[in-house]
Amino acid sequence: MSVLENWDRWKEFLGEQVDKAQAMGMSKDKITDVAHRMGSFLADKVDPKNPQERLLKQMWDVSSPDEQHTLASIMVKMADRAH
Repeated sequence: MSVLENWDRWKEFLGEQVDKAQAMGMSKDKITDVAHRMGSFLADKVDPKNPQERLLKQMWDVSSPDEQHTLASIMVKMADRAH
């Protein structure tokens, strides 16, 4: 099963990546910037694999760049708490 197919596994995976980035000295702002770029890539290139990802993509698609940055920040916070 792909990490993208299970929402809880996806959040856990993101949390692991946030931990690694923090261990390398990346600030929360930089991590959020990377998450924003990753969110744009995923929204453009990857089909949602579950209902949660479909909702997130729909929210991403109708959001302004500032709102997308906020969504990315929220995802980083959720991922950080997922594990």
